[in-house]
Amino acid sequence: MNLELVTILGCVAFFAGFFDAIAGGGGLITLPALFLAGIDPVTAIATNKFQAASGTFSATVAFARKGLIQWREGRYLAIFSFLGGGSGALLVSSINQTYLQAAVPVMLILVALYFSLAPKVSDLDRKQRISILAFSFSIAPLLGFYDGVFGPGVGSFFMATLTMLCGMAMLRAMSFTKLANVSCNLGSLTVFMTKGVILWPIALSMAIGAFLGAQLGARCALVVGPRLIKPMLIVVCCFLAIKLLSAPENPWHAAFVQYCAKPNEL
Repeated sequence: MNLELVTILGCVAFFAGFFDAIAGGGGLITLPALFLAGIDPVTAIATNKFQAASGTFSATVAFARKGLIQWREGRYLAIFSFLGGGSGALLVSSINQTYLQAAVPVMLILVALYFSLAPKVSDLDRKQRISILAFSFSIAPLLGFYDGVFGPGVGSFFMATLTMLCGMAMLRAMSFTKLANVSCNLGSLTVFMTKGVILWPIALSMAIGAFLGAQLGARCALVVGPRLIKPMLIVVCCFLAIKLLSAPENPWHAAFVQYCAKPNEL
């Protein structure tokens, strides 16, 4: 790790923060960038989690100052999201690194497909199927667990499920999403901090870059719009995932090379 790497990853986080503020999904860029920098999977996920938690914490504080966070109604949502995030982080900390190297590029492509194919939240059916209390005990810990294990797109998943299952309007679903997102981020971050796997110079640089990028993105959102940014985000994510798959140290690459060598052996 050197100053050049810290600076480059800070710049990557800046662009990711810009994209995230307009269309969401900034983690689809920052996480593979950490992998491509040669950082081991658990450390990459933990370091990425710090900059993600910084952004969600800032957004949650902004919502709270405007009185949009319903603390009493959302307290169980926060608790079980926190526990889910912590559980996911514990699991990913104990998984064999080879499995993570193989899984991350595939998960990136799957999340990118979700972003490209999923309907807009405003178009989803808002019929209430379960209460926010039932959601807190059932769906929240699962999404929190996903956030601890991987993370990118979890805010969009909370928004979509709160709208589809709890029948919430956009602003109300967004306020609960911020509360749940920051809770699972803090749950996983707490575990990663106790494990000592966060690269703090990179984490701080990326947090600052993501914050500045988000500020610029928020100002450009009305001018640029998600219709332009979302396809760019998906293309960049898929490109980075393919780069990870083609890396010599990736298990998929090794398996492909071995498969291609079999005819020669015959």
